[in-house]
Amino acid sequence: MEVANPYQERDIEREETRSLNQAATQNEEETAPPHAVNIATRWNESKTTIWKVTATFWCMLVMGANDAAYGAIIPYLELYYRKSYTIISLVFLAPFAGYTVSAVLSNLIHQHFGRRGIAMIGPGCHLLAFAIISIHPPFPVLVTMFLFIGFGSGIQDAAWNVWVGNMANSNEVLGFMHGFYGVGATASPLIATSLITKAGWEWFNFYYLLAGAAVIEFVYAVSAFWNETSSKYKQESPISPGRGGGAFSQTRLALTYQATWTCAIFLFLYGGVEVAIGGWIVVFMTNVRDGSAFASGMTETGFWLGITVGRFVLGFVSPRLGERLAIAIYLSLSIALELIFWLVPDFIVSALAVSFVGFFLGTIFPCVVVVATRLLPKHIHVAAIGFTAALSMGGGSVFPFMIGAIAQAKGVKVLQPVLLAMLAVALAIWAVLLKFSQ
Repeated sequence: MEVANPYQERDIEREETRSLNQAATQNEEETAPPHAVNIATRWNESKTTIWKVTATFWCMLVMGANDAAYGAIIPYLELYYRKSYTIISLVFLAPFAGYTVSAVLSNLIHQHFGRRGIAMIGPGCHLLAFAIISIHPPFPVLVTMFLFIGFGSGIQDAAWNVWVGNMANSNEVLGFMHGFYGVGATASPLIATSLITKAGWEWFNFYYLLAGAAVIEFVYAVSAFWNETSSKYKQESPISPGRGGGAFSQTRLALTYQATWTCAIFLFLYGGVEVAIGGWIVVFMTNVRDGSAFASGMTETGFWLGITVGRFVLGFVSPRLGERLAIAIYLSLSIALELIFWLVPDFIVSALAVSFVGFFLGTIFPCVVVVATRLLPKHIHVAAIGFTAALSMGGGSVFPFMIGAIAQAKGVKVLQPVLLAMLAVALAIWAVLLKFSQ
């Protein structure tokens, strides 16, 4: 009796997909008029498209505001719930669990409900979670709500990055979209800290503001993407033909591509570097550079401002360099700046260096999305980007805790050499992708 070889089946499925895609392309070429060209959607080609694009901007702003608020409220969570740091740290791990679930279900939601479903479920999860957190529930419920937040952010992260990533001038538009994430991330901790320390608000009162932002997010996104049904999505991105061509098969197929894994592992490290700097820079500047609490806090603001400005500005530079080469350059400059940060023991120099690190790191995620959408077949974009986004969030959960564990034993001064090592490994991984053909 002959035993089926799973690797052979995978190769046969991929060959069938390529053959059918080639046949479809040939058929289009035969039936299309000679002057026909495939023109990517432009962000400003109609009022409806502008409405959709700006809706994704607001969704990213809410996501950034939530993600950056953790650092501001963690000390108050410890006091309010009287839990150890290890237990409180579950609020970091819960969103990662939500992102992981979103990586599995994102393509399924697209297939059954279209982008309309993403626009309803993603903001809906945010609104539900923010509303419940604002009434300061028991700690297990709080952790569960952060899982919902991660899931809502995860499905939107995959959907909006893929949708915008397939537009004309995608790098510029993605830069702006992620720039609004940076706007939310920059403003959120400042607002939360000011309201708690100056206006006498409790930590959970800040979530009233986030719940209000989520209401706008829900109405904005649903109204913008109401006509983006499952049938329209299937027409634009037909599922893989062949055996088991369902929604889950797209995820399995996406994971057979080396480009998917290279981008995912790279973003795992990138997410760890970004969150580790944002989470530990205040402690480092206070304890190692002897800065005041306010000045050290402003250093973190400078880092997020650097990320925001970099995403707005470098989105126009990266296409001219070529996205893959641009990422290698940005990583190399970040490594050089980290060396300055580490070796020059001056507060001002360190503050400026970390701001410029943020500037060059900020546009890397949008560039990776553009590269992935070009290297991978369109019908697996959602599955692949969802998986890579989940890994990025995973890095943002794992590495800050790893640095914290090392710092507890060796001191927070280990932050810089660890970050340098992570950036160097990320650059080496990216060199693997540089060999892929355009």
